[in-house]
Amino acid sequence: MTDGLLYKPELLAPAGSLDVFVTAVEEGADAVYIGAPSLNARALAKNFTFEELASMIDFGHKNRVKVYLAMNSLVREEEIPQLIELLSLLEQLAPDALIIQDLGLYWLVKKYFPGFTLHASTLMGAHNSLAVRQFADMGFKRVVLAREVTLAETRQIHEQVPVELEMFVHGALCFSYSGLCLFSSYLGGKSGLRGRCVQPCRRRYSWLNDDKSQQAGYFFSMNDLEAIELLPQLADAGVVSFKIEGRMRSASYVGSVVKAYRMIIDAGENVADVLPQAHSLLYDAMGRRPTSGYFSSSQPVDVITPFQTGNIGHCLGQVAAARKEWVSVLLQEPLEVGDRVRLHQQKSGERTSFTVKEIRDGHTKLDRGEKGMSIRLNISGAQAEIGDLLYKVDVKSRRRMESRKSKLTPPGQYKKMVEKAMKHGKALAVLKSLGQKAPTVQSKTVRDGKISSPRMKPLPLWVKGSDLRVLNQSVVEKPQCFLVTLDRESFQQIQHRKKFHQNIMKTVIWVIPPVIVEDDVVFYRQAVIALLRKGFRKWMIGHIGQLQLFVTELEKSVPRGKNSSAARPELSSDYTLNVLNSLALKALAEQGIHTALLAPEADRSAIKKLCAHKKRSQAGVVVFGRIPLFTARLKPDFFQFNKIFTSPRGERFELVRRWGQTLALADKPFSLASQLIEIQSAGIDFALVDFSFLSLNKKDSAALRKSIFGKGGERFETFNYFRKLQ
Repeated sequence: MTDGLLYKPELLAPAGSLDVFVTAVEEGADAVYIGAPSLNARALAKNFTFEELASMIDFGHKNRVKVYLAMNSLVREEEIPQLIELLSLLEQLAPDALIIQDLGLYWLVKKYFPGFTLHASTLMGAHNSLAVRQFADMGFKRVVLAREVTLAETRQIHEQVPVELEMFVHGALCFSYSGLCLFSSYLGGKSGLRGRCVQPCRRRYSWLNDDKSQQAGYFFSMNDLEAIELLPQLADAGVVSFKIEGRMRSASYVGSVVKAYRMIIDAGENVADVLPQAHSLLYDAMGRRPTSGYFSSSQPVDVITPFQTGNIGHCLGQVAAARKEWVSVLLQEPLEVGDRVRLHQQKSGERTSFTVKEIRDGHTKLDRGEKGMSIRLNISGAQAEIGDLLYKVDVKSRRRMESRKSKLTPPGQYKKMVEKAMKHGKALAVLKSLGQKAPTVQSKTVRDGKISSPRMKPLPLWVKGSDLRVLNQSVVEKPQCFLVTLDRESFQQIQHRKKFHQNIMKTVIWVIPPVIVEDDVVFYRQAVIALLRKGFRKWMIGHIGQLQLFVTELEKSVPRGKNSSAARPELSSDYTLNVLNSLALKALAEQGIHTALLAPEADRSAIKKLCAHKKRSQAGVVVFGRIPLFTARLKPDFFQFNKIFTSPRGERFELVRRWGQTLALADKPFSLASQLIEIQSAGIDFALVDFSFLSLNKKDSAALRKSIFGKGGERFETFNYFRKLQ
């Protein structure tokens, strides 16, 4: 990087504690984003009190620093009253913006709290110009682009859509597109979309080869983003805010990273002079191995180091001997008592952090061990084996630095202001308008988790496949609809088929995949127009930005008969829009979508409570299928597609390529077919049976039908249905 920035974009820092917040401000952040209580996508981090929020917002504004509140968690139905109370209070505290993901929260803010400025979270999956334009049309002032977007694509988006663009420039990278990862939720109900991800992508996995041998590695564990040398190019591409990831990182980490990026932004034409110092600060921050991510290429080669762990920190060395609470290690980095260390267990992939309390050279106690020294280290009760790795993740000198939170006005002094704001009364008015009760009262219809089961017609079943061959399936009798995924292969199939029976035209729903890279936007525009002209009227969108494919000019291009309304497309939404509450259904209805598949990670309680409050919209659930657990752009050479890979716990998955993306699937489908009566009684209007990743030849179809709908058939996983979605 030789040229400086022509203008200075905003430097946006994370803060997960009061100390980190003050550190970010003092090291030069222009804005800081913090989590709103219990409703942010870092739910494992400490939640701030209202008084602390007031203190931070006040401190930030006094220092000319903006404060954004991350409210980017999916919202369960029973959390809506709490959400309304929170918004009513925050309206009085006046943060500079809310960063959101949930469509229900969006609807609530636009209708009852229009004074808030809204930023579309990266969890909303803005990976192309369609999405960005849609969010701009919906009233978002800023859109946080997906981390998978390249510099060239960013420039294309900026040239087409006049809205503020924010991008992550430093910190952790997720393997999956944000908003499309169900891995953590599927394995144990801890949803990444609700801030509780347990990071299964960081674990060690093994490919199962044909000869039953196994090749193990950290195939999905991403290195850390570091774009400090690309800031001028990003600014030139239209990015107005450089975002640092890390609301769970320490004050020393955030301080070093903010200082480094501030240095480059302010250097002007003297960037080359300060770049070495900036790199030194980033090294001292102790992140993972650095990569420039997707900025320069849609298939970067340095984002994963598959045969090394993805731990943060500096590697101290490998455990040479282990006995009880002591390990022997040849130090690759200096270490002193008081430093923070993480133990990585090679076999299981589990990680344990501890503070160093004792270092020995033989029987001699040491305050410090130098690089190249063989030492014995007390690991404070952690379990280690020979070959495990140790990482230094923070140092004593920085951990003991004087607390900076004392520079804030004591949060207690805002108590009266918060109490006054809580008595404002707006929350009760909004709750009454929505027919909702106060947070402490549960709806009688769902209090006991019981529902009645009156006699009713069988629940309508929709059947989905990856192409037109699903029309010939023989597993489900008389399905109400056939869903076909639209991609280049299925579009080619339809082009070769000259005529369709009118009944087929009425029952086929074309499903648009959730990810359309910018170069494919033209194809999907043309495909939609072509299929509309053929007479197909039913569509399911995989991302709300795909509404842009059905704007007025497209409808005008469709020949209309005597009844013009018949030519209008009938839209529904796929589960990838992550609908978990009735307000999200309202938001979709206002966009012309009155039928939606609910989030597949919803548990039975979430489904019942949502249905108790939905009105005119139609809601469905996936009751059978191999749902992608993550969706990723990356396809490195070491991936083995259409092969099984296993976790250290013996869980089995398969990696496949579909519609230009990498998908991970559970080895076997999940099924709620045995719960159809209860699901219908809860208020669900239709159920989806998804055969997209299964064989439908005659031999397999008979066995599959017996397994799904027969008695005493195969026992399937049930995802989160019988457990609590966290």
